[in-house]
Amino acid sequence: MSRIGKKPVVIPAGVDVKIDGNIVTVKGPKGTLTRSFHKDMIIKQEGAEIIVERPSEDKLHKSLHGLTRTLVDNMVTGVTQGYSKSLDIEGIGYRAQKQGKNLVMNLGYSHQVIVPEIDGITIDVPSQTKIIVNGIDKQVVGQFAAQIREKRPPEPYKGKGIRYTGEHIIRKEGKAGKGKK
Repeated sequence: MSRIGKKPVVIPAGVDVKIDGNIVTVKGPKGTLTRSFHKDMIIKQEGAEIIVERPSEDKLHKSLHGLTRTLVDNMVTGVTQGYSKSLDIEGIGYRAQKQGKNLVMNLGYSHQVIVPEIDGITIDVPSQTKIIVNGIDKQVVGQFAAQIREKRPPEPYKGKGIRYTGEHIIRKEGKAGKGKK
């Protein structure tokens, strides 16, 4: 049995869960998330817990068991605490600022890079070299942070670019010259 799949998802106070077949809706203080799961997975609510079961020991059902439970848990966590991804900007003249609902970045190009906020995402810029992406859907937060990072990924020689906070960039040595004669 899946070690992750067999653990129940605890529903905290203030969170409302509605299960309609394979469609789960979770409503909490930060918002509402709805997701459709595989038709074979058995999702049921017992008291203040959500239990995910699989119908058989097929390889497909085994692989979906832990995934389904984790996705439901991520929904519950998202509507209660939310998710955030932090990005750092490194490089001379590289900076970011918030203008209305847009993130405006100077990244060494001849133009400014403008990224608008999307539904369910908020962008905070506490300093010129730090960007924080917040939201309730873990997948959307991660994807949006990846799209911002993609505008100028860190390069291996000087390390300039946008990186996740705590991300280690493998550095390369510069061009080695021929020996002096």
